[in-house]
Amino acid sequence: MRILIVEDDPVLADGLTRSLRQAEFAVDCVHDVEAADHILTAQNYDLVILDLGLPKLGGFDVLKRLRRRGANAPVLILTARDALSDRVKGLDLGADDYLTKPFDLPELEARVRALIRRGQSGGSSFLAHGPLILDTSGRRATLNGLPLELSAREIGVLEVLMLRSGRVVSTEQLAEQLYGWDEEFVAHAI
Repeated sequence: MRILIVEDDPVLADGLTRSLRQAEFAVDCVHDVEAADHILTAQNYDLVILDLGLPKLGGFDVLKRLRRRGANAPVLILTARDALSDRVKGLDLGADDYLTKPFDLPELEARVRALIRRGQSGGSSFLAHGPLILDTSGRRATLNGLPLELSAREIGVLEVLMLRSGRVVSTEQLAEQLYGWDEEFVAHAI
């Protein structure tokens, strides 16, 4: 699953990126409105984490442009702005959730999982293909009711394949969903 972080604070951006990559998400990060607009027109994301206090134009502008283009990626606003008017404006402009700084990382991660789950599987955290069941929220898989011992990356591959069940998935498509644009991917012949 691909996440875009739009955050101008380099320390927070780095911490979020590392944390979400540890959870085996493909994460890209940009620091201003222009870069966000550019990457959001070139890539599809399963979630956008958006700061409002960006240099020059703000996060509301990113959100307006994203929704004007018809993009339906879930957006989690993550900001220091805690005024009721900002929360209402963000949600009315098309954000799916709003979390104020400071925040607890486990809560952010739970909100990320919930938004991706809603966006990808219509509200259910379980994907099934015959006797194979994947809990996308708990990041666990079972086959015939027995747990499978899979690495986090293997769970990610399984999720991409199950979401595209019945369709061919190329190496490039897998890499696009599993790796950020600044992460190196080396394909190995099978």
